[in-house]
Amino acid sequence: MCGICGTYSMARPPSPERVETMMVALRHRGPDGSGYFVDDRVALGHTRLAIVDTAHGVQPMCNEDSQVWVTFNGEIFNHVELRAQLTDRGHSFRTRCDTEVIVHAWEEWGPLAFDRFNGQWALAIWDRRTDELILSRDRYGVRPLYYTWHDGELRFASEMKALFAVAEAGPDLDPVGLDQILTFWAPVAPVTTFKGVSQVPPGSWMCVSGKHSSTSSYWTPDFTEPATGRGGSEQQNAQELRERLIAAVRLRFERSDVPVGAYLSGGIDSSVTASLIASFTDVEVGTFSLRFDSAEHDEGHFQHLLTRRLGTRHHEVEVGERDIAEIFPEVVWHAEHPLLRTAPAPMFLLSRLVHQSGYKVVVTGEGADEVLAGYDIFLEAKVRQMWAADPDPDARQRAVMQLYPWMERSPGRAPAFAAQFFGQNLDPHDPAMSHRPRWETASTMKSMLTPELRVDSTAAHDLVAAMPADSSGWEMLGRAQWLEMRTLLPGYILASQGDRMLMANSVEGRFPFLDVEVSRLAATLPAEQKIKGLDEKHLLKLAFRDLLPKEILSRPKQPYRAPDAASFFAGGTPDWVGDVTSSEALSRSGVFRPAMVSALMSKARRRLGRGMSNTDNMRLVAVLSTQLLLDQARRARRSAQSPVDPAVFDYRSRSTS
Repeated sequence: MCGICGTYSMARPPSPERVETMMVALRHRGPDGSGYFVDDRVALGHTRLAIVDTAHGVQPMCNEDSQVWVTFNGEIFNHVELRAQLTDRGHSFRTRCDTEVIVHAWEEWGPLAFDRFNGQWALAIWDRRTDELILSRDRYGVRPLYYTWHDGELRFASEMKALFAVAEAGPDLDPVGLDQILTFWAPVAPVTTFKGVSQVPPGSWMCVSGKHSSTSSYWTPDFTEPATGRGGSEQQNAQELRERLIAAVRLRFERSDVPVGAYLSGGIDSSVTASLIASFTDVEVGTFSLRFDSAEHDEGHFQHLLTRRLGTRHHEVEVGERDIAEIFPEVVWHAEHPLLRTAPAPMFLLSRLVHQSGYKVVVTGEGADEVLAGYDIFLEAKVRQMWAADPDPDARQRAVMQLYPWMERSPGRAPAFAAQFFGQNLDPHDPAMSHRPRWETASTMKSMLTPELRVDSTAAHDLVAAMPADSSGWEMLGRAQWLEMRTLLPGYILASQGDRMLMANSVEGRFPFLDVEVSRLAATLPAEQKIKGLDEKHLLKLAFRDLLPKEILSRPKQPYRAPDAASFFAGGTPDWVGDVTSSEALSRSGVFRPAMVSALMSKARRRLGRGMSNTDNMRLVAVLSTQLLLDQARRARRSAQSPVDPAVFDYRSRSTS
């Protein structure tokens, strides 16, 4: 895994110094080396985390006559098979790395190559034959790719901080991006948090020629087949899912020249991946787990149950509320957009443990909930669907009681709340019936914004309008999965909790459940095989019931969560919390209404952050993360440098009771 950056202009020669400055801002993504290429049109930069062909995979890389160049962040897992096809077509190779396969694949197939790749990538191809710069991103948006225009020059990078390092002004919050964050939890590509900065959408490629650019999609989630009736019994589909997941795990674990570890949460997804590595490879498995000092969040019992069974070399880090508060400024700096939860912070600490243990790569279970329908939002939508079809109050209550048996404040124990929550948005013809409650809950935070930052929000309308024309014929679950894959998955799960926290510590994450063959199969499965009754990921459990302990197979799903408001108040409040929420800081940023922030902070202090509502928790984290982000940007501009390590901001100051 690596960092990429570069510039393109037809009007003037590129600046080597500019691309070098951008590379410095990305050095955490590639500490093993760096390189750049410059000609009269383009400058390409690369910081390398060496994983495949560590001796020869230096980038930027070109073809034999130096007419096609690439700088690449990611992995093409089927590069061995593609290399064989390209060799048969007359291409010759100097290295074993997947980067060189990209160069020749572009020569041979052009943009059709992207659909042949099974991997995760953000890349830039400079085709000197046509004077075109090509930017491309993988199907689900595992790897980030941002760009901006300045005075006719395109600048691109893996992270926005590299663009800001060479910016003439800004960055300034984009009210539309902020509105999307306070609706969907993350901006939806091509929108970002900041004005003038865009991102290449997942599943797309962008062609830049002169001062013009065009973006085309080569892939989008498609859930047509379940609605038309895919063949195959539960047993047959479970067996096919098993075979494809085994192949996907082996592809990600065995095609590396450095050790590969595995995240283990104690849930079914990571338990499946860890068990497959232990069962179908010949290497000792290193597993990594998060522990929490609060019983409400800790899953240590299930983690240890599996590590004893598999005999892994296990590593774990225990996280407390104080740890989250201390590391949060650094987490925000790497996330690069406001957060509504503290959950990325423990993931940062986990990836740091991986790095300190000598690993560069981990396999994780991310993506399983999206492709196989494991999230609460899908179960809640099914309950609403049942409520819409059956007005009987007893039947409705029985359905709710089956949800969240692990949750202390379960809706099943609060009938009035359940009636209010599940009784809304019951229009089965609404394409976004599944997501309206989440969006509306998040949107209540917008009341805290100043008038200057409020916009007439069309976020939900625009997203629904962008759904495929034939999606009206999909099952409700397919529409819900499409929405999740366009919003939370790329913008939050794979970004804030994934790539950014991993690469902050120079660790690459690999996601077998997002393998192209696994996800293709999953998209064709009927809804009743993904969620049987209210048994989420039913087919996955059926496929691997012989590998997993019954305790893990039968445990209710417990979403990954971390302490939110309590992290900043229960164990003493760091000085930076008061600094970024002071009247002066709020006035300087101009984002939040000071009176509302003051009332929220007083409430959190009074309660030590405990027992606060879900909405108040999100409000507090949103305020702190937004204020931190803007303060960091202000300090970076004032110091006229790109501060890779936010410790220079002196946020890790003493705590006060």
